[in-house]
Amino acid sequence: MRAVLQRVRWAKVEVEGQTVGEIGVGVLVLLGVHRTDTPEQARWLAQKVAGLRLFEDEQGKLNRSTSEVGGAMLVVSNFTLYGDCRKGRRPSFSESAPYEQGEALYQQFCECLQAEGVPVQKGVYGATMQVSLLNNGPVTLIVDTPD
Repeated sequence: MRAVLQRVRWAKVEVEGQTVGEIGVGVLVLLGVHRTDTPEQARWLAQKVAGLRLFEDEQGKLNRSTSEVGGAMLVVSNFTLYGDCRKGRRPSFSESAPYEQGEALYQQFCECLQAEGVPVQKGVYGATMQVSLLNNGPVTLIVDTPD
């Protein structure tokens, strides 16, 4: 699995003009699921993301997690994170998980985040979505599960 984390002041996701998920201070998580990913990797990634210290303490060091600052996470599925652009001009998405597997692991990731005590809002898996956000920092990290 691959997660692109963006620290935000606010973020929202819309589907067909309707807001389906919205947070204030927190983290926007763009989540890609690889075709070989497992439930164990979804749990590992959720624990890692929930505990990451992306927010400053009094000394300006990144020492506080999302929960410690009273933040939330907005999780948006993004199969294009596994787009391979090495050949030609059209990305190949053959490494992305098939729909059913990807959706199941996306849902499991969100449930595991909630179990870690992080308030979670979600997009709609597989939908065309419009994501709006106000970056804070910017602080952007990419987290991949171990092989």
